[in-house]
Amino acid sequence: MTEPLLFELSSPGRVGCRLPELDVPETALPEKSLRRELPLPELSEREVAQHFTRLSQLNFSVDTGFYPLGSCTMKYNPKLHEEVARFPGFAHIHPWQSESTVQGALQLMYELQEYLAEITGLPGVSLQPVAGAHGELTGMLIVRAYHLEHGDEGRTVVLVPDSAHGTNPATASMCGYEVVTVSSDPRGNTDVGELGRLMDETVAGLMLTNPNTLGLFEEHILQVTEIVHEAGGLIYCDGANMNALLGIASTGELGTDVLHLNLHKTFSTPHGGGGPGAGATAVTEELTPFLPTPVAARREERESTAALTEYYLDYERPHSIGPVSGFYGNFGVMVKAYAYLRSLGERGLREVSENAVLNANYLLEQLKGYYHLPYDRPCLHECVFSGKAQANLGVHTVDIAKRLIDLGFHPPTVYFPLIVDEALMIEPTETESLETLDAFVTAMRQIAREAESEPELVRGAPRTTPVTRLDEATAARKPNLKWQG
Repeated sequence: MTEPLLFELSSPGRVGCRLPELDVPETALPEKSLRRELPLPELSEREVAQHFTRLSQLNFSVDTGFYPLGSCTMKYNPKLHEEVARFPGFAHIHPWQSESTVQGALQLMYELQEYLAEITGLPGVSLQPVAGAHGELTGMLIVRAYHLEHGDEGRTVVLVPDSAHGTNPATASMCGYEVVTVSSDPRGNTDVGELGRLMDETVAGLMLTNPNTLGLFEEHILQVTEIVHEAGGLIYCDGANMNALLGIASTGELGTDVLHLNLHKTFSTPHGGGGPGAGATAVTEELTPFLPTPVAARREERESTAALTEYYLDYERPHSIGPVSGFYGNFGVMVKAYAYLRSLGERGLREVSENAVLNANYLLEQLKGYYHLPYDRPCLHECVFSGKAQANLGVHTVDIAKRLIDLGFHPPTVYFPLIVDEALMIEPTETESLETLDAFVTAMRQIAREAESEPELVRGAPRTTPVTRLDEATAARKPNLKWQG
């Protein structure tokens, strides 16, 4: 049953509040300031509170359940970090304040840049991009600026593997490049032979996601980066899946020239629902001059016997691509990322990745007898199945996802990556317990059996929600945002 709207609950004469008696002379409002009578609902305060509380309880949230969304990392995010971000010294400052009054904030930004440089193996870091795709755009603008600075105007092509994130080709196109796709080999890696054939003096670089959207580490990564570098191209790495590599692999040592990190995803801030985001971008020493302005910097001066440290915003960067956002980035997300790194330390970060990889491989082993596994090899932070066996029975991946809702779970990512037919991308993250994973496995196995014995049950899901199966395509293209009495 659909939750009733406030208008449907309305009863004439009910009020939610009573105003005090007028203690000043009554004055009529100018006619031009008045609008026609608004048909507002009439309810008591308690009815309004109950209505919105009921609605909130219908929401699925990261604090109430398991989010197995692939490539989204909807994990537990320590509440302590939310509290730290609300400290008055962080939350109440303004970007136009004098640098002398925000030394703590600038120190945090500077040290966060240094931590991210150490984690990635790339010494130059900008915190300015405010989303993952924004970090991609920043990185590719740096690639473009580098080639133009060296007079290499003939590089008009960017190669993108078919296992990359979907924003990668869009980003390259926005930067004015022609996008050429590189196929995957039978093990889910970038096809090295095809890459070698495509690589020439017109290629500006390769946009690589590692681990890729199949949840797989590029087994030939050193060979891939060598092929690109020998031909004069640069390697851009999409670091959205960095939670699989923390403390284990340095992307810089693997040959990456440019990398973006989702601070809102890998480093504590809850991801989803449209924000907030931060797409910090890291680069090699050679590319550091092209970073957006400004970057947080530090200078030390000696006064008598004492060394005075001052933090400032460095705008004196003649080769910079210029600012990429209005101010200095999403500072609240930076605070949470900084707190996350300081809380966990080097060993803790490695444990994050080890547990993320362990959990994903546990699900892979528990479910591969029930769902088709297109690439039967150990995964990293996420595993990708195909529902094509169930599709042969008339039950498609979307049906499996909707049936999971009936069983109390948020669905995983479906129909992505595009190179897997009827794809089911599952990312358990490092923070889920064995009991939660086992419950999810039980639900997924049950659906696989239902697809064989009761396909209509699965095709008709969800059955336990206030609103059942919607026409999602029409809802997205023609949203009904207006209540009709």
